[in-house]
Amino acid sequence: MEGNLLAFSDVMGTIGAVLLAILILLAMITVHEFGHYLAGRLFHFKINEFAVGFGPALFKKRKKNGELFSVRAVPLGGYCAFEGEEGDAIHPDAFNNKKPWQRIIVLLAGAFMNYLLALVLLLISFFGFGQLLVMTYRVDDAQTTESGIPLAGYVFEDGDIILACEGRDMYLTSDLMEALEGKKEGDLVSFKVSRRAGEGRAVADVRVMLRADADFANLTDTAALWRALGIAQYTAEGGGTAYYAASASYKFGFFETIGRSVTYSVRIGGSIFKVLGQLLTGDLGLSAFGGPITTIRVTSEIASRGAQPFFEIAAYIGVNLAVFNLLPIPALDGSKVVFTLIEWIRGKPINRKVEAVIHAVGFVLLLAFAVLVDLLQLF
Repeated sequence: MEGNLLAFSDVMGTIGAVLLAILILLAMITVHEFGHYLAGRLFHFKINEFAVGFGPALFKKRKKNGELFSVRAVPLGGYCAFEGEEGDAIHPDAFNNKKPWQRIIVLLAGAFMNYLLALVLLLISFFGFGQLLVMTYRVDDAQTTESGIPLAGYVFEDGDIILACEGRDMYLTSDLMEALEGKKEGDLVSFKVSRRAGEGRAVADVRVMLRADADFANLTDTAALWRALGIAQYTAEGGGTAYYAASASYKFGFFETIGRSVTYSVRIGGSIFKVLGQLLTGDLGLSAFGGPITTIRVTSEIASRGAQPFFEIAAYIGVNLAVFNLLPIPALDGSKVVFTLIEWIRGKPINRKVEAVIHAVGFVLLLAFAVLVDLLQLF
């Protein structure tokens, strides 16, 4: 009986985590579309419908100005439908009849709202809990580097929280990899850490000797990072997941917290371009990416760990959604901005039907890519 109750509890916990992940995605998409809506209202665009979700409508309400608000059955999307967005229209306030600069603002407003919400979530997280940083969960007890160079005490201590490396503040694991990239076994590297001191902690400047070359295949090659730093592998009791390092919260001062929140949000956006760059160069394979199913799975795992991970993963998704939508890929806002800029420069638009076909093909290819990368996660 007890085993059945535990199994039922696990199932309900998993369902709750998945629903939480779906809620995060729905909120981010809704905020994105609401950004388009607000900018459209500001410039008096004719808006036909604002929908939360997609598919069959569960609820509809038409406003006095003719706008339709709806809640739809599938909670993984949403849209703000402008009159004449896909082609020419007679109505003077139709999307394509508005000035190019106004259309560009409307197109950019969705990403701006995603970023703004992400920044607010980061501020809440950083002020409420602190910034999650790499902590040396356990340091191996070897006395030499891999080839036998004496370490002479240039090592981390168990529980050090890494604040900076080579004068660079730390935000993401990739920042640590970039600071160390190209350094060799035996090199001394400068760190600023928060170290245990009696009952509390104290900030200390330390030097650590690399135990192996800092040579990383790609941004996911964290095993090489921990090996170079001498952070030993830890395996949870009972044969659980193996970890090379843990994370710990660290609180900064008021103004530094604000600055770090902004910088962190920018670093998240920059990491997207790094990943895309490594995809193009072949350093990263498609298996490193994930579609909607993978996103929901990973988000549910992280968000269910507590309030701080919830805020951070929601902010991460918000920045990712903002940056991804601004890429000049057909069907995305970034591509529509490019077409609008071309129209503004030429003084006339590219054939609307041709543009619509390009966006339609782009949408199909994006769906195919999302399905492909999700399938790759299964094999």
